[in-house]
Amino acid sequence: MKFKIDASDKYSKARAGELSTGHGRIKTPIFMPVGTAGTVKAVHQRELKNDIKAQIILGNTYHLYLRPGIDIIEKAGGLHKFIGWDMPILTDSGGYQVYSLADVRKIKEEGVTFRSHIDGSKHLFTPEFAIDIQRSIGADIIMAFDECTPYPCEYGYASRSLEMTHRWLRRCCERFDGTESKYGYEQTFFPIVQGSIYKDLRAKSAEVIASFERDGNAIGGLSVGEPAEEMYAMTEIVCDILPVDKPRYLMGVGTPINLLENIALGIDMFDCVMPTRNARNGMLFTKNGIINIRNEKWKDDFSAIEEDSNLFADQNYSKAYLRHLMHSTEILGAQIATLHNLHFYMWLVEEAREKIISGEFYDWKNKMVKQLAQRL
Repeated sequence: MKFKIDASDKYSKARAGELSTGHGRIKTPIFMPVGTAGTVKAVHQRELKNDIKAQIILGNTYHLYLRPGIDIIEKAGGLHKFIGWDMPILTDSGGYQVYSLADVRKIKEEGVTFRSHIDGSKHLFTPEFAIDIQRSIGADIIMAFDECTPYPCEYGYASRSLEMTHRWLRRCCERFDGTESKYGYEQTFFPIVQGSIYKDLRAKSAEVIASFERDGNAIGGLSVGEPAEEMYAMTEIVCDILPVDKPRYLMGVGTPINLLENIALGIDMFDCVMPTRNARNGMLFTKNGIINIRNEKWKDDFSAIEEDSNLFADQNYSKAYLRHLMHSTEILGAQIATLHNLHFYMWLVEEAREKIISGEFYDWKNKMVKQLAQRL
C-alpha cells in the first residue's frame, strides 16, 4: 500500500491524500460504509459503487467468522468474490466485539474467549488467529487485535489494557509478517492506538504504535460514550505523534460534525454505522441539518429530501412519501433513507477534500458545523 498527500490546509491539520491498494485507489479523507456481515444493510453493491460512489467498505472479522464461516469465504476465493465487490475492503479484527460482548467474554493474556451471539458456542480469538482469519477473508487493510476499553474507564484498567494491547500487537505483527496473502494481492496491516481518555496513555500508545513503522495507523476506543470534546482532545494528541506521511484511521466515528472536526485534526479515514442505522430509524442527515422523517411536520411536505440536485441526483422521493413508507414499515423506506445518508456522508468527505485542495477548508468547516447541528 502506498499513501501520498496531495494538499494540506493552511489553518488546520487537515490534508487530502490518496491510498493505493490491490483493489484500487482511495482518495482521502474518506468515509467507509460498514458492511459488517458482508453487506451494507439495505444497499446493493452496484448502488454502493455507482450511486453512492463508495471507494472502500468495511467488514467485521468476528461476524464473518461466525457466519458464513471462513471455510465458505475461502472456497469463494475471498470476501471480494463472495460478495461481488471489486474495490478495497477493510476488516475490523474483532477487537470492538471484545468491548461490545462484555457479558459473554473473558479476556486473558492468551486472547479472548467468547460465546457466539448466534448459538452460544464457545470460541477463542488470539492475536494470531485474528490475523489468520483476516488473511482468509482477504481484506486489503487488516487491523490489529486489541481491547477497546469502555467509557468511563478507571485509569489503572486503561493502563493495563493498553500494555496488553501492545503485547498483542507484537504477536499480530509476527503472525502477519510470517504469513502471505492467499489471493494474489497485497494486504496491509494497521496497528491501533488505545488509552481511553487519558492524555499520557494516548501519547504513550501513539509512540509505541508509531515505532512499529507500519503502512498506516488507527485510533480506537473513542466514540464509546465520551463527550465529543474528549474525543477531539485525544485525537489531537495522537495525530501530533503519529507519522505525518502515513494514513490515520479513526475507528467508529461518527456524526457529520465529528467527521469534519477530526479531519481538521489530521484524520484521513472513518467508519461508522450511524448513517445506515439512523437511516433505518428515520433520521436523515442533510447539508442544512438533521431531519426526523417520522415527525408530523413532514406529512404533507412534497419537497425532495435534499433539494440541491447538483449534490443529490435522485429527486424522485418526497419527504411526505418517505415518512409514509417509514410509518408503514415498508422496506423501501429503509432503502431510500440509507442511500440518502450514505450519499450525504460521501458528499461531505469529498467536499472536505476539495476545500482542502482549494485552501477554503477551515472557513467552510466552521460554517458547515453550525448548519449540520440544526434540527429541521
